[in-house]
Amino acid sequence: MADDIVLTPSGKRKVEEDLAVLRSVEMPALAERIRQARALGDLSENFDYQDAKRQQGFAAGKISDLQALLDRASIMEDAGPGAGVIGMGSAVVVRDIEFGDEATYKLVGTYESDPANDRISVSSPVGKALMGHKVGDQVQVVTPGGKSTLEILTIS
Repeated sequence: MADDIVLTPSGKRKVEEDLAVLRSVEMPALAERIRQARALGDLSENFDYQDAKRQQGFAAGKISDLQALLDRASIMEDAGPGAGVIGMGSAVVVRDIEFGDEATYKLVGTYESDPANDRISVSSPVGKALMGHKVGDQVQVVTPGGKSTLEILTIS
């Protein structure tokens, strides 16, 4: 399915930590802020009350989204260090054959991806092309920017 959610074990822990902070820190702080704003009187013109209620709604939505993410996600174990092939959680150094540029990528689930920090999704064009390959392999990658050939230099 196109909407499958895959997380690494560390990605699942991060979502669980975010959820715990929202539930145990942010929501109680917002409830206290609402309580204090109510004590000031007229709620129709009380900006702090209205703002706290709005933020409480956003936090509740985020809690709902994160819980749904955890409920639907499948956890894909990281490829072990001795696996020898690229899998979820692998850190890979590749060289673009045409330009000679080297890049390092960590393959993660879609929710965990952060291309600006070289964390790419296993469902991205580069991630899909690299999965299952080993050092020395050359893979063709078709991206919106065009077609390129990558040589796999290291896997860890």
